[in-house]
Amino acid sequence: MITTAPDHSDEGGDIEREVASICRRARAASRRLAQVSDQQRSDALRRIAERIRGEADAIVSANVVDVEAGRAAGLSAALVDRLTLTPERIEAMAAGIVAVAALPDPLQGSIREWTTDRGLEIRQIRIPIGVVGIIYESRPNVTADAAALCLKSGNAALLKGGKEAIRSNSAIADLIIAEIAAAGLPADSVQLLRSTDRRATEAMLRQDATIDVIIPRGGPSLVRAIAEHSRVPVIRHYEGICHTYVDAGADLSMAADIAFNAKVQRPGVCNAMENLLVHADVARAFLKVLAPRLQEAGVELRGCERARAILPGINKASDEDWRTEYLDLILAIKVVDSIDEAIDFINENGSGHSDSIVTRSRERADRFLREVDSATVYENASTRFTDGFEFGFGAEVGISTNRIHARGPMGLRELTTYKYVVRGQGHVR
Repeated sequence: MITTAPDHSDEGGDIEREVASICRRARAASRRLAQVSDQQRSDALRRIAERIRGEADAIVSANVVDVEAGRAAGLSAALVDRLTLTPERIEAMAAGIVAVAALPDPLQGSIREWTTDRGLEIRQIRIPIGVVGIIYESRPNVTADAAALCLKSGNAALLKGGKEAIRSNSAIADLIIAEIAAAGLPADSVQLLRSTDRRATEAMLRQDATIDVIIPRGGPSLVRAIAEHSRVPVIRHYEGICHTYVDAGADLSMAADIAFNAKVQRPGVCNAMENLLVHADVARAFLKVLAPRLQEAGVELRGCERARAILPGINKASDEDWRTEYLDLILAIKVVDSIDEAIDFINENGSGHSDSIVTRSRERADRFLREVDSATVYENASTRFTDGFEFGFGAEVGISTNRIHARGPMGLRELTTYKYVVRGQGHVR
């Protein structure tokens, strides 16, 4: 838990000074990195990917210790899943870095150009944000994903993982930092804040002179605590309460596949479905087919009274269930009478993350996509696609439910800002 109580001990002062020093080095590195060519940044990323592949066994060994300690400490199944690195996940991590390296330079070219009536030539160009702080729980892959995206976009990355993943994060960060230096990039372009003392996080949140933005990745309590106590601007993502709405006349076979995937494929992640809405006209036919399939996969079903009349053995859904991110094999089901009711329900109970409609009607699909107020909306597709890699970003530094400055999966473009370059010929006003 993050607190605002000052720490007057010598140890607390040492932590504050250490964090401030790391942040100053990150600021200096960010200025140099912004001048490095895309070719140099991309070559460094390819080196990092190959090093991660070559050291996969060492990364897994470090991760095994973290996972065993996490289980002993009582981490939930969802957090253990996010913490675990397998050879397949490490390969996906390396592949994501290579994909980021191959993307176009996000800093190249102009956003727009024009000449004013007075003859001033103005260009709006993309530039790095500067120093990006990422605070995250359990997910050691974030160490690689965030570092890759920040490097490619010319930003310095200051990483603060949770204590449950300290060995995994350190193993990955050490490889990244070594390859950055070997590639001739500023060595402090990526730094891992390795202290597991909560005061290190608190100190990081006070560095508004050197950190430009904080991106938290973790549970709602972590994100809220960071947003409440940070002096640095925070890009927020509290919860992933995602919905699938099966419309009247939908292809029920398609709908069943989409709903099953959205709930079961990986339930412990933020883009997994938590609420299933079904139009009354197809509810009986659809739920009688889908429910046994979900239950066979171990999903606990909770429903409204109309859903329970169709599926008498399921538990009653409470008002709180509709607003809960389970991150588990639990699903709440509601029968609705219209697309209007579905849209209103999602906007009232959802978290603005990802929501999907399954329908044959283009008119109703367009309404859903237009009126559901979420960062990502889908027609006839699973919410599980809300992911930077799936969107073609190579990886993501986070998923934002903010309205400013970014929304949805955050890739390279979302890690840039802009400035205006104005050329004159002796102009005065």
